[in-house]
Amino acid sequence: MAIDAAFLDELRNRTPLPSLIGRRNKLVRSGRNWKTCCPFHGEKTPSFYIYDDHFHCFGCGVHGDAISYVMQSEGRSFPEAVEQLASEAGLEVPKADPRTEARAREAQSLGDVLNLVQESYRRRLYRPEGREGLAYLKGRGLTDQTIERFGLGWSGDGRQLLDELRPHEVTVEMLIRAGVMRVDEQGAPKGELFFNRVTFPIRDRRGRIMSFGARTLGDGQPKYLNGPETALFSKRRTLFNLDLAREAVHRGAELVVVEGYMDVIAMDQAGFGGAVAPLGTAMGEEQLELLWRMSPSPILCLDGDAAGARAALRVCEVSLPLLSPERTIRFCQLDPKDDPDSLIRSRGPRAMQEALSGATSMAEELFGLLTAGLVDPGPDQRAALREKLVALSRLIPDKALASEYRSTLLDMFFARFRRKKNFQRKGGESLPLSTQAPGAMRDVESGNLERLNIMTAMLLHHPDILPEVEQAYSGLPLPPELDRLRSALLDWSCQEEGQDGLSEDGCMAWLEDHGLADLAVAVKSGPLPRGVGDEKVRDEILKVDVIESWWHFYGLVNFQTFEREVTADIQNTIMQLYSQDAPAADAGPTFPEGLLARMRALEALRRGEAV
Repeated sequence: MAIDAAFLDELRNRTPLPSLIGRRNKLVRSGRNWKTCCPFHGEKTPSFYIYDDHFHCFGCGVHGDAISYVMQSEGRSFPEAVEQLASEAGLEVPKADPRTEARAREAQSLGDVLNLVQESYRRRLYRPEGREGLAYLKGRGLTDQTIERFGLGWSGDGRQLLDELRPHEVTVEMLIRAGVMRVDEQGAPKGELFFNRVTFPIRDRRGRIMSFGARTLGDGQPKYLNGPETALFSKRRTLFNLDLAREAVHRGAELVVVEGYMDVIAMDQAGFGGAVAPLGTAMGEEQLELLWRMSPSPILCLDGDAAGARAALRVCEVSLPLLSPERTIRFCQLDPKDDPDSLIRSRGPRAMQEALSGATSMAEELFGLLTAGLVDPGPDQRAALREKLVALSRLIPDKALASEYRSTLLDMFFARFRRKKNFQRKGGESLPLSTQAPGAMRDVESGNLERLNIMTAMLLHHPDILPEVEQAYSGLPLPPELDRLRSALLDWSCQEEGQDGLSEDGCMAWLEDHGLADLAVAVKSGPLPRGVGDEKVRDEILKVDVIESWWHFYGLVNFQTFEREVTADIQNTIMQLYSQDAPAADAGPTFPEGLLARMRALEALRRGEAV
């Protein structure tokens, strides 16, 4: 049975060999790869090595990929092995039909056409017509060996390719399908895609040409141009220099993602053979999977300008749902004036190595990107930032890793934004807290002071309602002693959330450990509304009553803001209910319980009711 080669490549890409072979064999790390005792011959010392896309035993010489491993280890035929792996990868094996065989023949034919085009481009670079292109490459510091290694060429004036290849029975239609000939809106031939440009062959991981990229030397736009999507080429599923970088990474080189062709080539010439680049698109899931098949922790080396920062943030957000304890990403940010090519030419390979050696973790990069420009944020900005950090950590599917990211991000948050004011630990050691929010030190009206005490006391008795009211509580101006308690409460709740819950005993233990127990006891002993702080057994109904009472006092000290916020949330909820994604009428309550509690508190305030 003939199976489409593109499908087989996809199947291999979706079948990590370490996971497949590790089901029945105990693997141990060997540098970037894995090794084990060969499953095909008896041995006591491991000589069976597993790489990203193949295995090899240096004892018996057995060699192969995921498909051949299943065939040899389980005695299955080729179709049976493909069927098994496809089922595990969630793929459907294409049925054998004339169209499948035709596509396979077409792929082979297009590969032959692209090889002929490449030979033409290479010849032209060293002819008089390619003098300008060759001078450009030499001017960028490339040696003859590097030009040859990457197969760089010159496209010519865009009018001779068909005539040159016609003796090889290459037709216009074949050039169009190969992505080197343009068509007009009616599909008629319109001329060559690349003309008067330096050409860069784009190869798959096995070194087969899939398409071309090209750079103009004049003022024409776009400066860089990639071939279109074809039966062989998909931009989002490959990387420039994938084949040469794989070899270098296997030999121990760092896998580094840079932004452009010339960056990759300059890196390779300078001794950094593991450089790759995306092909004019933002890094996507499929490209990240390609990277992780080569290295568990590739480095993204992006330009240090605003565009580089946006690209880094996008990579972080795309990567988080794909992270695991075995794979991550590091980041290397260059100065805004530099890219790898210019840095190497101006300061040499050592400067590039220093930059790579300073690569930061994803957590550090993510925190830096989200806090860029924040100098002295207020309570509302801090609360929003902290919520964003926690939300991003939840995107990681591995619970243990997600917890570690959450702790690390929050540790950085506290270290940066809660350090100018102090309360005392046991033994007199200072613990940094947040700066005072603008306006928070102004005198509190005498009528509100008791209410603010009551609100804080309610949170000390029932700290598990903190997540419901935290943002509003963070923005209140408080007198110094209550502000110290608030800072400690928020720090504690952030570190405890998602762990064992926010309990009163845990809260008081934290405050005692930080020298605030006496102050907390004094606040807790003040007057409280009914049902708060008594000996009743806690239940969800009482919790709602406590939250509603808290909002009542919040409205008393901040009525206009409270009314405005509740009204806006009501309007937003109504708009959502009438959107296309609105739930069915019988799907349950239409307003969140937290909003209902605030609505009841607001209505009571409007009627002048007391708590």
